[in-house]
Amino acid sequence: MTETGPEEKQSKRLREGVVVSHKMNKTITVLVTRLLSHTKFNKVIKRHIKYSVHDEKNEAKEGDHVQIVETRPISKTKRWRLVKVMKS
Repeated sequence: MTETGPEEKQSKRLREGVVVSHKMNKTITVLVTRLLSHTKFNKVIKRHIKYSVHDEKNEAKEGDHVQIVETRPISKTKRWRLVKVMKS
């Protein structure tokens, strides 16, 4: 803490993706796709990453578009939490 005031809390990272697996209890696997431009060739490239996400109410199913947020570590692989199901 500084003398001028309290430190600002970092905002948590939000991601949107598609549920690819919901076979575990209270855990879903979300595939997040992002587009980036290649620096040399200026071609658009797709990059994918899978996140293990905590789903407390088991409400998300495969194929749903969901929004997830970064959170404290819940288990060895779970560092993300389900915010809402955007489209079923």
